[in-house]
Amino acid sequence: MPGTASLRGLGQPVLSVSLLVASARAALEREVGLVWVAGEISGFTRAASGHCYFKLKDAAAQVSCVFFRHKAQHAGFALRDGLAVELRAAATMYEARGEFQLNVETIRLAGLGALYEQFARLKARLEAAGWFAEERKRPLPDFPRAVGVVTSTHGAALHDILTTLARRWPALRVVIYPCTVQGSGAAAEIAAAIRAANARREVDVLIVGRGGGSIEDLWAFNEEAVAQAVLDSALPVVSAVGHETDFTICDFVADVRAATPTAAAAQVAPDRAAIAGHAFALAGRLRRVGSAALEQRMQRVDHLSRRLVHPAARLARQGEDATALATRLARAFGHRLAALAGRVDHQAQRLRSQLRQPPPAAARLTDANARWSRAGARAIEAATARIAAAEQALAHLNPQSVLDRGYAIVTRADGSIARDAALLAVSEALALRLARGSATASVTATRRADDDAV
Repeated sequence: MPGTASLRGLGQPVLSVSLLVASARAALEREVGLVWVAGEISGFTRAASGHCYFKLKDAAAQVSCVFFRHKAQHAGFALRDGLAVELRAAATMYEARGEFQLNVETIRLAGLGALYEQFARLKARLEAAGWFAEERKRPLPDFPRAVGVVTSTHGAALHDILTTLARRWPALRVVIYPCTVQGSGAAAEIAAAIRAANARREVDVLIVGRGGGSIEDLWAFNEEAVAQAVLDSALPVVSAVGHETDFTICDFVADVRAATPTAAAAQVAPDRAAIAGHAFALAGRLRRVGSAALEQRMQRVDHLSRRLVHPAARLARQGEDATALATRLARAFGHRLAALAGRVDHQAQRLRSQLRQPPPAAARLTDANARWSRAGARAIEAATARIAAAEQALAHLNPQSVLDRGYAIVTRADGSIARDAALLAVSEALALRLARGSATASVTATRRADDDAV
């Protein structure tokens, strides 16, 4: 039937173009998101608003790109047709035209990504090995006798360094170790120049650097050969590569990193004007201190001169003082002697009056003497009685008294006293101690104590 096809679509929703494009945009942004894309710029234009529009293409395809002004101003290089770039962008749809496009977030020259990755890997490895450690870095000499410069003789960096050194300290000797600082073989030349400066030992500090440029221009200072030479250098090394925002591996290994070659020269050379100003200030302080000290000493001399007296006048005045002191001493001694004589007379009178009267303590002394005599006699009698009792007790305990009553002390051959007959053996020799003298005996028989009891 002719109306069958139209009847089949009656149950499906009908989308507007804007809704369809918006849905496609949402799906695209959700599924693709931010991506890195490499290609060549084509059809580049910059609008009056500052926004940049171009095509990014390769051999098989192309895509429209928009780079908004607030992001494009940080690109770091001029965009132009035919430039190979790598950009980070969000895949989206331009709904007004229904076109697929990339909204660019950041952009870099093609090939820089690999260089940055190589730089990051080497930096991480050398940092882990301790090449960047602060404790191994040395201070720069305050007043170097000579400065070495490792750089190209054709670059503006050398002119900036020499101009700054001459302005800050004209007497400073400068030794140049020329080398190429860009391109193939530059890293080997830079490393060889650093080693030559160390071998010749004719400078006290070394500046290694060049002027600014792209990362490819500065790449020689990111080579491990240069980093190894800086690490092995016995001379303190100041790295002055590129501009203030440029960082290289050489900067991290060096003892000091300077933002520019001019800053490096300012760091190694003392400032003549500043030192002269400091010297003038010190000289002024020295003059003021010397003047003050001189004035103080002059005042002291004036004071001492006023006190200065002729020796004859001083002797005469001292003689008068001695006479006056002798007079005062004689007068004082006479008064003192009279006072002592009066005190002696008074004490003599008191002594005479007391000698004519019996001492008030004489009766007490006599009574005490009698009491002590009686108590002493009683104590002697009691001690005599105790001694007699002790002598009697000792007489009873004396073994000789026992022997006098007819007993004897029997001892065995080893000197021990025989107390138990059961311990004696027949024919055993015994010693007998009597009241007067001693005797020996032999055991013929023994009898136990219980036998005697029976």
